[in-house]
Amino acid sequence: MFGYEILQSYNDLEMLVYNYIMEHKNEVRYMTIRELAQAAHVSTSTIVRFCKKTGCDGYSEFKLRFKLFLQEEKEKQKKQVKDTRSDEIMYFLHTVTSIQYEEKINEVTQVIREARQLIFIGIGTSGILGKYGARYFSNIGKYSQYIEDPFYPIHEDMDSTVVIALSESGETQQVLSMAERFKRHNAIIFSITNGDACTLAKLSDYHLPYFVGRYLIDEEYNITTQVPVIYLLETIGRRLV
Repeated sequence: MFGYEILQSYNDLEMLVYNYIMEHKNEVRYMTIRELAQAAHVSTSTIVRFCKKTGCDGYSEFKLRFKLFLQEEKEKQKKQVKDTRSDEIMYFLHTVTSIQYEEKINEVTQVIREARQLIFIGIGTSGILGKYGARYFSNIGKYSQYIEDPFYPIHEDMDSTVVIALSESGETQQVLSMAERFKRHNAIIFSITNGDACTLAKLSDYHLPYFVGRYLIDEEYNITTQVPVIYLLETIGRRLV
């Protein structure tokens, strides 16, 4: 029901509606359009546009299709006991085969090919992936480094430099601060985040989103799958070769 092309068509307000619906699936089934608009902090006209972009004539049809969508998901869970992360990964792999996503990957690959150097930034798990990415691209002959210090000094313009910013949420303050400073010094910012409505995505010159469920332990420790990030980095790297 929510394919990659549909998710990409949503504007910022419509993504707020999508995120609210995904977080309150059971409640939304019984909400009026005004109640949903108030809960998601948008107008009813935004809800109508959201429904039409999702392939429905209006809110009534959306509620009906969404109810069927939830029933189908429930039946799938009954038929096969699976780790939901496996389903998410398979969905992601299906998503990246779309023509639109392929074009984005090819565009980013060309930008990286023309860059003089690559700089990876990220914190925590994303930082570990940044170290991996820097080594991976260096192995294929593209000079790369990883910077984890959010106060790393930048004194000169960085023309022909691509900064690859990794952040699952796209809202990590240290990564945003680093990306903004690099951008101020003429570096090209390319980010990979879980979704495309985040601040880092808006700050970036190029952006590749992936859409998987977010998993936290004790509301603090993030164990969201990072398979999409590794896939995208390695896919770009191999295309460079």
